Amino acid sequence: EVQLVESGGGLVQAGGSLRLSCAASGFTFDDYAIGWFRQAPGKEREGVSCISSSEGSTYYADSVKGRFTISSDNAKNTVYLQMNSLKPEDTAVYYCAAERSFATRGVLVSSPYLYDYWGQGTQVTVSS
Repeated sequence: EVQLVESGGGLVQAGGSLRLSCAASGFTFDDYAIGWFRQAPGKEREGVSCISSSEGSTYYADSVKGRFTISSDNAKNTVYLQMNSLKPEDTAVYYCAAERSFATRGVLVSSPYLYDYWGQGTQVTVSS
C-alpha cells in the first residue's frame, strides 16, 4: 500500500524558514516523481515543487523560485522541501504526492490532477 506522510509545518514569521518532510512507503521510490502542492482557502491546489528522484530533474513554481529547494534522500524514501524567505502568501496546507505514469516516460509533471497518491497535508502559516 502506498503511503505518504508530511511533517514539518507550523507557524513562522515572514522572512523565516521551514523544512517540510514527506516520508514515502509501499513503493519503489526511484520509479516515482514526488511533488509538493499547496492549497490556500478559496484557492485552487497548485504545484509548488516536484522532483524525479532517479533522474534528479526538478520543477519550481515561479512564485517560489530562489526561495524553496526540493531534495530527496532515496535511502530513507523521503523528500524534503526547504522553504526560506517565507511570505504571508505562502500560507496554505501543503501536500506531498506521488505519480509514476509520467515519471517512467521521462516527463516530470506539476499538475495536481496527474498525481495519484496523496498525504494528509501539513499546515504552513506565515504571519506578517
